[in-house]
Amino acid sequence: MPTCQNCKNKWSWKETFKKTFTTDPAMKCPYCGEKQYTSSKTRKWSLLFSMLPLLPLLLNIFWDISALIIMGLMIGSGILCICLYPFVLKLSNQEEPPF
Repeated sequence: MPTCQNCKNKWSWKETFKKTFTTDPAMKCPYCGEKQYTSSKTRKWSLLFSMLPLLPLLLNIFWDISALIIMGLMIGSGILCICLYPFVLKLSNQEEPPF
């Protein structure tokens, strides 16, 4: 779980999950109210996480798998990525360059 860089409090999964889906790049700490930003390392991991749901498409290249099964795997891996993202998220006090 992410830890605030100011007050060193660990955010809960629910708090992190809610703050992940905001359009503002800054996330306010629920404990001290200071703005926190996603670290550049986390952004790199999130890029890989976003590619994971496309992995079942590669299965179709090697084996003849039903489109329904492929779609199920894609949806399942997408949900898994969204649920695991709060565990990967690391915070920083200032906005870092993307890469």
